[in-house]
Amino acid sequence: MKKFLAVLMTALLVVTALTGCTPKQQETEQSEVQKIIAEAETMTLEELAKKAIEESNGKTFYGVGNSSRGKTALPLFIEYLQTIDSSYTLNYEWQQPKNNKIFDQLTADSLKDVGTFAMTLIQDGNQIESKMVQTGILDTFIPKEWAEANNTTAADYKGYLALQTLNKIFMYNNTGTKEYHNCWDFVKEGEHGLFMDIDSEIVGKNFLYMLTNEKYATWLKNAYDALDDASKAYFQPTIDAMESEAKDLNLGENGKYALTWIKLWVESYNAQTDDGPICNILVDKSATDQFGLIVYSKLRSVQESDSVSANNVTVAAYQDDYKGIGGYGYCHYLFVTDNSPLPWTACAFIAYMTETVDGFSAWGKDIGGYSSNPVVAQETEEVRHHSQGGYVDGVNVYPAKNDRGYDWWVGEGQGELVLEDPEYCASVAFTVGSWIEMLTKYSN
Repeated sequence: MKKFLAVLMTALLVVTALTGCTPKQQETEQSEVQKIIAEAETMTLEELAKKAIEESNGKTFYGVGNSSRGKTALPLFIEYLQTIDSSYTLNYEWQQPKNNKIFDQLTADSLKDVGTFAMTLIQDGNQIESKMVQTGILDTFIPKEWAEANNTTAADYKGYLALQTLNKIFMYNNTGTKEYHNCWDFVKEGEHGLFMDIDSEIVGKNFLYMLTNEKYATWLKNAYDALDDASKAYFQPTIDAMESEAKDLNLGENGKYALTWIKLWVESYNAQTDDGPICNILVDKSATDQFGLIVYSKLRSVQESDSVSANNVTVAAYQDDYKGIGGYGYCHYLFVTDNSPLPWTACAFIAYMTETVDGFSAWGKDIGGYSSNPVVAQETEEVRHHSQGGYVDGVNVYPAKNDRGYDWWVGEGQGELVLEDPEYCASVAFTVGSWIEMLTKYSN
């Protein structure tokens, strides 16, 4: 393994030395769409709406995304434009490619002078960074009023535009005697958490990449320190073995704790194809002593019966004495395609989704999804009352459904949600990613 890592690091250094800079740094001239985006970033939603009406009245708008709810948001957007011009019409189609094919679809469309897709709603920060942004296929648009709500400007904001952050959290079936009060409990001997395979949904792999970031590695180290002596003794040999691996991978001081957790998790989790079936398993009383790491919003669709109930699961991080990471968060990002046939309309639609409660409503109806606009997030909570999602007629019937909100989930010593950082994921995908590939080759 050491020799393998040494070869990887050498190759990475050679590539860096040869290129000297990233494709983003090499770009000097703006495309026509980028010029429109630069102008659009100085305009209000209403001003963008008028541009969209002028550009797309009577035409067809094609969007593509990892979330099917773009198809729900588009007619609301059209209704908004019709409040400005009642004669406005727009046909639309929204595609949701399966099995991670969205990157292939966007790449193929980028080869045209004028593309089919006007914009995209897409996840997996690592592949977005390496395959879509650095290659110039997708362009970031930062709406003016969204930036103001986040106390910044389009020019000063660094990063991609997120529509929302979603969380996947640890929850366990509580019908037996087993309990989980520390994130290290999930990787103890004999544990096999239900989890979407990291080759089926790549954001799960990004979660593992992010654990090696020193911020989250420190969270793991702190949780380890809170374990009893017997538990520490079980993990310590692996931690010691990972110390040299962490150095070879150029990780920080607590990298060995991250690699230990990753190794034990990858070698033990029970790979599943989707979060929906995992949720259906966990909420059944027959799933005694099982746990999973799944999308929080899946609890919304639980149909209560004699054997099935949201009360059959405990959200691990909601326990007062719980220590360590409660799950991970990833984003749905919004981009304009660099060869967009309707760039003004794309910018207006993106601004509508990120700057208004109605625009975000297709996603805001669920727990576990948080608008990147703090104003929209607050107004959505006032309408939806997600913090009381488990209340029925004023009674707290299903406590697991009471969403504590984005700020709680990302807080240290609270939810400790591990947040995806596209640039960090891309920076370690070659090194840490190859190390994980070596683990998965002999696991699951």
